[in-house]
Amino acid sequence: MAALEDDILRALRRISRAIDLHSKHLASTFGLTGPQLVALRTIGQLGEVAPSELAREVSLSQATMTGIIDRLAARQLVTRERTSKDRRRVTVRLTDAGHALIEQAPSPLQERFVARLQELEVLEQNAIRASLERIVEMMGGDDLDAAPLLEPAATLPDGADLTRPGSPDID
Repeated sequence: MAALEDDILRALRRISRAIDLHSKHLASTFGLTGPQLVALRTIGQLGEVAPSELAREVSLSQATMTGIIDRLAARQLVTRERTSKDRRRVTVRLTDAGHALIEQAPSPLQERFVARLQELEVLEQNAIRASLERIVEMMGGDDLDAAPLLEPAATLPDGADLTRPGSPDID
């Protein structure tokens, strides 16, 4: 049984590493985190949206979304506006720079992953989703904030080897 556990742990570590590498690419190329990119894309799809609605759409807490919007507004990718009907209500919309950035930016998921996933039969895609949801449940992550994208793992020490089970660098 230990060998099977090691194989599963190794696969999870490799997934985590792939997520981290893609997230670093997003950050270095576009200056965005995965959640920021998902928020920008969602605002682009919805047009004008209240921060609370945006948080619900991307499955993040209101507090997390407020921080994301603050950073996007500081970069002038979004604007916050009070509605004319109810001055207490705030909406968020993309600026021209925000529109331009989401036109250039890649998918929050790795392009290769998206292409391969789309090649699978719907039944197999659903099986993968069900398995991943079961893993989340088994790990006690049901109630964690999670935008529908791949998040970076914690930064690993230089030279950490994700392919070796039990590597002291990452345990």
